[in-house]
Amino acid sequence: MNLTKFITPALFITLAGNIAMAQIMPWENRRENDDNPFTQSAKQEVRKGHLLLEDVVNDNLVPTRGSGAIDWMKDGERYSRLEPNEATGGMDVVAYRAKDNRREVIIPSSMFIDKSTGSHVPIRSIIWSHDNDKVLVYTNTRRVWRYDTRGDYWVLDLNDGTFRQLGKGLPESSLMFAKFSPDGNNVAYVSQNNIYVENLPTGNIKRITDDGSDTIVNGTFDWVYEEEFGCRDGFRWSPDSKYIAYWQSDTEGTGTFDIINNVDSIYPTIMHFPYPKAGSTNSAVKVGYVSATGGPTSWIELPGDPRNNYIPRMEFIPGSNELFIQQMNRQQNTNVWIASLDDNAPRKIFTDTDAAWLDTNDNILWLNDNSWFTWESERNGWRHLYRISRDGKQMVPITKGDFDYISPVGTDLKKGLVYFIASPDNYTQRYLYSAELFGDGTVKRLSPANQEGQHRYNMSPTGKWAVHTFSNAATPSIIDMVSFPKHQSVRTIEDNADARDRYKALGLNPKEFVKVKSGELTLDAWMIKPVDFDSTKKYPVIVEVYGEPASSTVQDVWGGGDLWNQYMANLGYIVVSIDNRGANVPRGREWRKCIYGEVGTFASEDQARGVQDLARQYSFIDSTRVGITGWSGGGSQTLNSMFRYPDIFHTGIAIAFVADQRTYDTIYQERYMNTPQDNPEGYVKGSPISHVEGLKGNLLLIHGTGDDNVHYQNCELLVNELIRHGKIFSQVSYPMRSHGIYERPGTTLHLRKTMAKYWLDNLPAGPR
Repeated sequence: MNLTKFITPALFITLAGNIAMAQIMPWENRRENDDNPFTQSAKQEVRKGHLLLEDVVNDNLVPTRGSGAIDWMKDGERYSRLEPNEATGGMDVVAYRAKDNRREVIIPSSMFIDKSTGSHVPIRSIIWSHDNDKVLVYTNTRRVWRYDTRGDYWVLDLNDGTFRQLGKGLPESSLMFAKFSPDGNNVAYVSQNNIYVENLPTGNIKRITDDGSDTIVNGTFDWVYEEEFGCRDGFRWSPDSKYIAYWQSDTEGTGTFDIINNVDSIYPTIMHFPYPKAGSTNSAVKVGYVSATGGPTSWIELPGDPRNNYIPRMEFIPGSNELFIQQMNRQQNTNVWIASLDDNAPRKIFTDTDAAWLDTNDNILWLNDNSWFTWESERNGWRHLYRISRDGKQMVPITKGDFDYISPVGTDLKKGLVYFIASPDNYTQRYLYSAELFGDGTVKRLSPANQEGQHRYNMSPTGKWAVHTFSNAATPSIIDMVSFPKHQSVRTIEDNADARDRYKALGLNPKEFVKVKSGELTLDAWMIKPVDFDSTKKYPVIVEVYGEPASSTVQDVWGGGDLWNQYMANLGYIVVSIDNRGANVPRGREWRKCIYGEVGTFASEDQARGVQDLARQYSFIDSTRVGITGWSGGGSQTLNSMFRYPDIFHTGIAIAFVADQRTYDTIYQERYMNTPQDNPEGYVKGSPISHVEGLKGNLLLIHGTGDDNVHYQNCELLVNELIRHGKIFSQVSYPMRSHGIYERPGTTLHLRKTMAKYWLDNLPAGPR
C-alpha cells in the first residue's frame, strides 16, 4: 500500500448551512454566541495567529522555492534543467556548472518547434541519449493510475537539428517509457501492451511483441505490481543494443474489480481492471528477452508457479548480456538469480530470508569489474549495506553498528566511498554518512552538526558534488551546492528567507517533539498547541495517525509548516501524532517487523497507551475529549482505535480506509499478514470491521467512490456492519474521487471544511 502521499494530505450527511469557511480565531477571542467559526472574509489579511482555510488549502501562506528538477550530466560537473524562455514562450535546456554556477543554454527553445504547426512542443521531461547527441521529449501526457506514464515522444537530433515525433500511426498519447538504445540508433517504447522499436536513421517501426491484449501485458505491469513494487517501466535494453528484456503479465484468472462512474453521463460507465485481493489469484508474471529486430521471445526458466512468485526487479549487469533477477516467493523472501542470454536456465547465486518479510533491493551497485554487488539486508537486526561476491558465496558488511542504513545517496568509485542516509541518535531526523566500500564497516557523519533536522542530497554520478537540502519542522528548505568528500558548502542555491520570515510572522506555536510510553516502550510523538495556549487549562486532543509499515508521521522535516494541523490547533485543540510499533522508522528490524501477522492490533494499542501517557505527563491534556483521524492506513487505525478503545477515543474521522484486510491487494497485505488462508485469526483481529460493536463515540467516514486503491467497497462493507449493530455514524462520499480525494473542482476545500465542522460539532473545542 503505497500510502506516503495520502497521510497529510451510504448516507451523505447534509452539512447545516453554507460553510463559508474563512478565518479561524483563537478560541477565547470568539463571541460566545458565535458558534460558526467560518464567518470572516477569505480576503481579510491574515493576522498573527490567524489562518484562513482557503490559504491553507491553496498553499499560499508560506510559498517556498525548490531547486527544480535537476538532472546531473554524464561528466558529473554540470547539471541540466528546463527553464522557461520568456521571449519565445518555449523551454530552454540549461546547464549549470557545479563549481561556479556558470550558466549555459545547451538546447534553445527554438529547437523544440513542431514544423507542421510552427508552435513549441510542450515539454514534460527530457531524456538524453548515452552519447548526449540526442534528446527524447515527453509531452501530451495522460495519467495511468498514479502518474502520467502515457503520452507522446519526440526526438531531437542535436547534430542536424531534426525534431520529429515518434510512433507515427499509433494512437495519440499511447506511448510509454521510451528510451534510447545504448548505441543511440533506436528508441523502444510500449503502446497498448506491446513493445515497439523505432530505428532513428530510417524511421522504421518494428513491433517486437505481438500478443499484447487486455489480458497480456508486455513491457509494463498490472495494477498491483505498479502500486506495491513501484514497477511501471517494464523493459530493458541490453548493453550491446541487440536485445530487449521485458516482463510479461498474464492477468487472465485474476479477480477483476469494477468502479461505477455515475457522475459523468446519465447512464453509468464502468471501469473494469484486474485487482488481486489478499489470498486470491495473482497474475502470472515472467521475464524474457527478444531481439531488437524482432523474432521469438526466449523466456527465462525461473522455478516455481509464476502466480505464486514475484519478479519485482530485473536489470542487465553492466557491460554484459546477463540479467540480474530478484525473485520473491508469495511470502516475499528474496532469491537472486543470474540469467545469461546464451542460456535460459538461470543460476541462483544468493538467498536472503526473514521470518517476516523482505523489501526489494534497488540501486544495486556493481564493483571491481562486476566481481561484487551491493545489497541491503536486516539479517543482523539492523538494516545495513553489504557487498556480495558475484557467486554469492561471500557477504561482507560495508556499514556496521546499532543503527539503520536508511537509503543510498551516491558513490565515489575513485575514492571507494559510498554515501547514505542514517540517523542513529534521533529517529525523526536524517543525516548523511559515508563508508568505505572495501573498508571495515566504520561510518562517518558528514551533515553539519548545527543543522538539526533532515537532509536530502541529489548527488552527481561521480560523487564529487551534490545539491543539498536541509529543513526541519520549523525551517523551510535551505538548498546549497556542496562538494565532497568534505561536505563543503560552495554556494547557496535557495535560502527561502522570505518563506521563513512569513512563517515566523504567522505567530504559530512550533511543533514540539516529545516522548510517550506504551507500556515499557518509548515512542516518538509531536504536538501542536493553539496560539492562545494556557497551560493551566485543559484542551481537547486530535491524534493524527498513520501507523502502518509504509510510512511515518513523526518526522522533523519541513512540511509546508503543517498548516492544516496548525489551523486545527487554533480552533482550540492540541494536535498530536505518535509513531507506533511497525511504523517505517529507523529503529531496527524488531521494531518494524514485530507487527507481522497482526497489522492493526499493535498500532491501536500504542496509540491508546500513548495518549494516556501524554495525559499523565501534561496536565493540560483533557482525556475526556480525545479524537483521532487518519487517511488510508491511518483511516484503518482510526477505526481500530475507535472500536477497540472506545473509552479513550471519543470522536474519529476515518478517510479512505481499509475496513476488511481481505479486500486489499495481495502484495501489500500478504507482505505483512501472510495470506488469509494461512493467518485467518490475524485478519480478523486486525480488521476494523471485526470490532464495530465497540463503537461508542462519534464517527465520520469519508471515502471516494472512484478509489482504485482502497475500494469504496470497504466503506459499504463497514456501513453495512455498523447498521447491523445499530451504530449511529456520519458519512461523506466523494463521487469518482480516487484515493487522494482531490480531483474535480472544490474537492480539497470541501473535505477540509467538512472535517473542521465535524470536529467542532462533535469534539468540543477550547480550554476548560
